[in-house]
Amino acid sequence: MLAALDLGLKAWAERGLTDGQAVDLGIIQLRLAFNPGVAFSLGDTLPAWVVLTVTGLITAGLGVFAWRTTRTATLALSAALAMMLAGALANFIDRVADGVVTDYLHTGWFPTFNGADVLITLGAIALVLATMHAERTVETGSG
Repeated sequence: MLAALDLGLKAWAERGLTDGQAVDLGIIQLRLAFNPGVAFSLGDTLPAWVVLTVTGLITAGLGVFAWRTTRTATLALSAALAMMLAGALANFIDRVADGVVTDYLHTGWFPTFNGADVLITLGAIALVLATMHAERTVETGSG
């Protein structure tokens, strides 16, 4: 559902933010951009098939890890993995069509990004926090 939401927002951005239009929402703007690379445009000069293959393998690996882990994982860990997987899957699906990812969130001080990027980042933060909490729980013996 999270991946579908991001893909819907990307489709809206492609239709609604044409000709350099931007919608100012205060701290953030809605502005259309396309990224042939990955985070911070890394790999943007590589052939599209290389980026697609690498991101596809990473997404598949994350999916297998999540599938094998969530049966015994805490709710926090499962949610973190779900956010990361939804974001990775949305960006992968978006990239398949034309080799680029549609970005639509712009701050002026940070590269333009999208909802999938937010999910990946928040999921990674939640994963670190859930892991730290689990390690602390094991050390103290409390639940």
